[in-house]
Amino acid sequence: MTSKVALLGIGSDHHSSFLKGAAQAPAMIRESMFCPSSNSASETAVDVLSADSLTDMGDMVFSEHEEPIAQIAHEITNVVKSGNIPLALGGDHAITYPIIKALSEQFSGLTILHFDAHPDLYDEFEGDRYSHACPFARIMELGCVNRLLQFGIRTANAHQKAQIAKFGVETHDMMFLQEHEINLNIRGPVYISIDMDCLDPAYAPGVSHREPGGMSVREVLNVIHQLRHQECQIIGADVVEYNPSRDIDNMTSVVAAKFVKELLGLIAVTNEKR
Repeated sequence: MTSKVALLGIGSDHHSSFLKGAAQAPAMIRESMFCPSSNSASETAVDVLSADSLTDMGDMVFSEHEEPIAQIAHEITNVVKSGNIPLALGGDHAITYPIIKALSEQFSGLTILHFDAHPDLYDEFEGDRYSHACPFARIMELGCVNRLLQFGIRTANAHQKAQIAKFGVETHDMMFLQEHEINLNIRGPVYISIDMDCLDPAYAPGVSHREPGGMSVREVLNVIHQLRHQECQIIGADVVEYNPSRDIDNMTSVVAAKFVKELLGLIAVTNEKR
């Protein structure tokens, strides 16, 4: 039986540093997804906005009396128990930890594909262990991840390099991305996390932490589309760190919507093989 993808807006930037604003992203991404300037077909020829394959759960409403991380984990648990595959519209990257925490109760031996300018492996950042700079440290501590593959990294300092070594992270630094062809060899459950600042700011200016020298949209798509040929199951995904207050003419929301559409198409294609 083919699962539906549950599109869920998680507009939380409670654990952001430097700038807030990512909480406003889900509405803007949806607007670009459904904009008549484009159609609903993915590059895999799937009508990704069909009601047969997608259910839009709207946006989470956060209680002021409970830590957002706990609320997110609870919501994702409900999605998974209903038999659906969560695709989250962030929000900052802190949301990925509670999503994986909830998924880890159902899946083990997980592979994560993580696209980002930053490793997000700080043990703590500015006194916050749940900062958007820390989610993959918390995730690796869960013990449910076999492989963490990172793409587009270009800001790893000494502490984060030590964390990469500690957790056995497979990091594809941006400096060497053009020199080495990426050939994935992935089996089993897979989660995909796309931080919009993995891209060069020329493609995505609407982020809080602009890091020149990043990936192109096509480079990201070339990596994730390889999963069509892998013996894997995509169990969830997120697109995070879009900050509408920093965008120019909605350029970044259009790219974020493109990523969402391609993730939806990819989930559909990989589900058909099961």
